[in-house]
Amino acid sequence: MTTTGVPPTAPQRSLPARFALLPQGTGLHRIDGAWWPRTRHLATELPPLLDALAPRWGRITRVTVDNLMWNTGPHRLVLGRRVIHISRSIGMGHRHTVCLLSLGTGRCDLLVIPPDTPAERAGRLMANASRTGGGGGRQFGAAGHGTHTTVD
Repeated sequence: MTTTGVPPTAPQRSLPARFALLPQGTGLHRIDGAWWPRTRHLATELPPLLDALAPRWGRITRVTVDNLMWNTGPHRLVLGRRVIHISRSIGMGHRHTVCLLSLGTGRCDLLVIPPDTPAERAGRLMANASRTGGGGGRQFGAAGHGTHTTVD
C-alpha cells in the first residue's frame, strides 16, 4: 500500500475579531458590547479579540465564559509574555456572555453571538448591542467594525 504525503500547510493567520462596543463615556452598563466569534474554539477566538480590545481595556488577564457555549479547551492561554486565565462556569451567569477582566481598567462584559448565527441576524444583534438610548455606537468587525444586543 502506498500513501501520498500531504504537504504541511502554513499556519493560518487569525481573522480580525467581529465585535462592537458601546461608545466610551456612556456610563456603566450590564453589557458593554457584543462579540461574534467564528468558531466555538476559545483558544482560537480569544487572541484576536483581546488584541482588538487592548486600546480600550488594556491588558486583559482573566476571562470567564459559560462552559456550554464553548468546546473543551485550556484553562489558560499564553499570549506573548502574558498569561490569560480562563474560568469556565456551568449555569452561572448568562450562557451568551463573556466577562473580561483587566487590572487597573476594570471589567468588560460582552454578549456572545453564537458562531452559527446567520450573518443578517448577527448584524442586527451587533448593531443593537452598540446603541445607547436609540443612538448608534461605534462598530467594529472584520474590517475593524462590530456591535451589541441580546440573543434569544
